[in-house]
Amino acid sequence: MVRFGRVLAVAGISGLAVIMAACSSNDDQADNPLGTVTAGALTVCADAPYDPFEFEDPSTESGYSGFDIDLTGAIAKKLGLKLVVQDTDFAAVQSGAAMTANQCDLGASAITITPERQANLDFTDPYYNSLQSLLVKTDSGIQSLDDLADKRIGVQRTTTGETYANEHKPASAEVISFPSDGELWTASQAGQVDALLQDFPINKVHEDDDPAYTVVAKYETDESYGFAMVKGKNPELLAKINAALQELRDDGEYQTLYDHYFG
Repeated sequence: MVRFGRVLAVAGISGLAVIMAACSSNDDQADNPLGTVTAGALTVCADAPYDPFEFEDPSTESGYSGFDIDLTGAIAKKLGLKLVVQDTDFAAVQSGAAMTANQCDLGASAITITPERQANLDFTDPYYNSLQSLLVKTDSGIQSLDDLADKRIGVQRTTTGETYANEHKPASAEVISFPSDGELWTASQAGQVDALLQDFPINKVHEDDDPAYTVVAKYETDESYGFAMVKGKNPELLAKINAALQELRDDGEYQTLYDHYFG
């Protein structure tokens, strides 16, 4: 009898635990219906600075501005969420490691959609079409990749610019990789590299900011950027982000942001 009573008691406790777990799950869903990392927020991982896509801006609530930031902020507003931005190394963003670790919901850092990345990531609909480009000092005499034999080409690590440089450089040219555009630009100014090969909008900002530099070549690579998420983790959020992105195109807000940053 005692043993039977203990079984009933254990069964009762187990049943209560199941009920409590179910209630907790329902409460979590009610508090956070979109399943974001933080309830009420869309948390974005971005590698800053990468002007004009992301850069520090203390005047904003998130602490950052840029085309990626403003666009994801507009998407967050459509979803009734607050935008939170985490400055994250690009390698961790483009690989999906930052999102897998629940550091953020979305990678938004001028990420080109590639088959290799699609193996590990879900991408939103494309939101920007880009080119690669070559930036050099105005008085360097360099006009193309062919002029970089025995010279050093600076690129950002794990980017499509790095891939393009390695595939198209002269055999004797050296490709030197840096973690971010900040280090890449500093290296160029210090004379550590002879040219920068990366996305055109970023090199265009450097050209505009410093007349000692000029973009001498642009390369059509059929690249499109997408916002990245952990593959298969939250298809409902992915669908809602795509719907919000389309709304922003339809109501003209996307074009307003585009014109602001790219003229």
